[in-house]
Amino acid sequence: MASGWGITGNKGRCYDFWIDFSDCMSRCREPKDCTLLREDYLECLHHSKEFQRRNRVYKEEKRKLRAAEREAKEGKQVEAAHA
Repeated sequence: MASGWGITGNKGRCYDFWIDFSDCMSRCREPKDCTLLREDYLECLHHSKEFQRRNRVYKEEKRKLRAAEREAKEGKQVEAAHA
């Protein structure tokens, strides 16, 4: 990755993030000064924040579907009792 060459022979997708992080680390006083650039680089490599968000959205959609099904089922039971 640090070479800058990607799998197809072009520049790697995260190379720009690596360069920014590397430049920051070479001129900073403390490594914590480059925390945000490090997070950006690692996110580019592993997509962990993206996957976490995708999972949260998926779980919320499932929760809403289950709630709608439950409400529909309860609504049918109430209608049958009044008929």
